[in-house]
Amino acid sequence: MTTKKKLLIAVLIAVATLSSAGYGIFIRNRGVVAVQTGRAIRQDLTQTVSANGEIKPKKYVNVSSNMMGRIVRLPVKEGDHVRGGTLLVQLESIQSEADVQSAEASLDAAQSELEGMSASIRSAQAAVASAKAEITRSEADLARAKQNFNRAEQMAKEGLIAKEQYDRAKADFDISLAQLNAAKARLAQAEAQEAQALKQRDSTALRIAQQRAALTRARDQFSKTTIRSTLDGIITNLPVNEGEIAIVGIQNQPGTTLMTIADMSIITAEVKVDETDIVNVRLGQEARIKVDALGERKLVGHVTEIGNSALTRTTTSTIGASGTGQEAKDFKVVITLDDPPPELRPGLSCTATVETDIRQQIVTAPIQALTIRELAPADPKVQSTDGSGAVALAAPAPASNKKKVEKEGVFVINNGVAFFRPVKTGITGTTDIEILEGLAENDQIVTGPYQVLRTLRDSTRVKIERTP
Repeated sequence: MTTKKKLLIAVLIAVATLSSAGYGIFIRNRGVVAVQTGRAIRQDLTQTVSANGEIKPKKYVNVSSNMMGRIVRLPVKEGDHVRGGTLLVQLESIQSEADVQSAEASLDAAQSELEGMSASIRSAQAAVASAKAEITRSEADLARAKQNFNRAEQMAKEGLIAKEQYDRAKADFDISLAQLNAAKARLAQAEAQEAQALKQRDSTALRIAQQRAALTRARDQFSKTTIRSTLDGIITNLPVNEGEIAIVGIQNQPGTTLMTIADMSIITAEVKVDETDIVNVRLGQEARIKVDALGERKLVGHVTEIGNSALTRTTTSTIGASGTGQEAKDFKVVITLDDPPPELRPGLSCTATVETDIRQQIVTAPIQALTIRELAPADPKVQSTDGSGAVALAAPAPASNKKKVEKEGVFVINNGVAFFRPVKTGITGTTDIEILEGLAENDQIVTGPYQVLRTLRDSTRVKIERTP
């Protein structure tokens, strides 16, 4: 046999051997799925809620005007520190000042008139007293005249006096009676004048009250031309200039905002938390704030306010020519910063991370390992664990109960085979989730790839592609 034939035979034998080995490997790997794995580990876990918002002062005020007028003086500028009572804006006050002077003059005139009414009342009261004294005198004269007349009448009947003397006594009696009636008439007139003077005084007093109210109103309008700060703070917004007109707001239209003053001693981060996370947020929880303008610097704060009413944001998705609107709801959460830096400004964008729960030394698994499968209530193929890591088969389900339910679980690798194991979960961290039941520490579980984990079946043979 030539060397060439020997070489050819050797090559054929080698090819046959390699083909046989390759076919054997193919047969062994048929149905084996390549997976990525991880392990259930014991560690500390912190559950957080993240939300976006902006920096706001705890206390601020938008300064506006209560009357319309031209700005004639603006002694402050944006960024100035002001104290309570500091002059902020001076409006044109010519008309309001004239109204004050007119109201003061009217009040002075009414008060002078009231003083004149007092003199008239005193004069009327004196006339009444004089009329009463005159009546008393007239009544005494009448009594004396009547007595003389009665005596003269008796003597005339007895013929003791002349007719002329009798007539004189009768005339004196009639005169005294007339004088008494006249005195009574003068008393009635004096009392009427007194009553009229009293009514005029009351009317003047009411007019004085009206004039005082008008003066108070005029002074109030005049005071509104001078606007002063109501708190200590920083002017964070000043959109107006001298010479512009300040407009008063009406029912459906807001007025001119002259400036915004913020008390920067207490700074908050006002964020919007999704409705699915708001149930985990509690007052007093610690939060870390990342302000975009401060780079990677983290600020510490605590939750001080949780909104009770949802804030609605509307997102629209379009299918073909028709659009459907879906409402996503947020809740306002206010976080007060513990030690705010001086460079913070209202309106800066921020992201808050609130620590809602902390668990120490618990069994955790990677979040991506969780998946959902439809199983019978007691599927004999589903493995269970007693907490010690030992694997046991669940009891068979009754034949009459065929309804399947969705179970959340993971695929545990045992001797190269992936078994689906339902688990009970707790809090969720950034990358891991708490396992309350179903896994033991150091159990090897399937973590990916995602497409493989979606379609992976129970009791599938697997090979480990990458183990972290």
